[in-house]
Amino acid sequence: MTTVEQGLQSQVRNIEKAYGHSIDELTKVIGASGLTKHTEVVAMLKERYGMTHGAAHRVGLVARDRLGVGTSAGAKAAAPGVDAVYAALLALARALGPDVEEAPKKGYVSLRRRKQFAMLQPGAKHVNLGLVLPGVKPSGRLEAAGTWNALFTHRVRVESAAGIDGEIEGWLRDAYRAAG
Repeated sequence: MTTVEQGLQSQVRNIEKAYGHSIDELTKVIGASGLTKHTEVVAMLKERYGMTHGAAHRVGLVARDRLGVGTSAGAKAAAPGVDAVYAALLALARALGPDVEEAPKKGYVSLRRRKQFAMLQPGAKHVNLGLVLPGVKPSGRLEAAGTWNALFTHRVRVESAAGIDGEIEGWLRDAYRAAG
């Protein structure tokens, strides 16, 4: 998986499998519901189908986009350049060593060595780079992962390929080394 679009398609397939409904079927349900606000669609999907927030969010975005409902940035495709950021970060991770394993998950790709050390999660405006860096204090753009994802200690939001610098390379390399 090398593009944001492929990652999103994988996420939708996983949601379809987990909840037993096709995206086409869910789109029809959303269209028939008359709901137009994203938060209302998400709440309905969570209540009616028992979806997690992330699954309901993705289904809502896809369905609302297909139905031409809403104009929020979240309902649009990834911003130009997000594919390039994702591909550049993935290439950087692959270059760390021959033992880097890519494990696609729902909505992101996990990067593993002996254990998970990082992840790439495409978003509408940036790519989240999750890192496992025990003992490293967050500062600047190296944020604490907090409640974003409990599997990681830190997150960096990368908005452009130009933002992939020596600092990001160093953090990714340190996480890789700690996982070996």
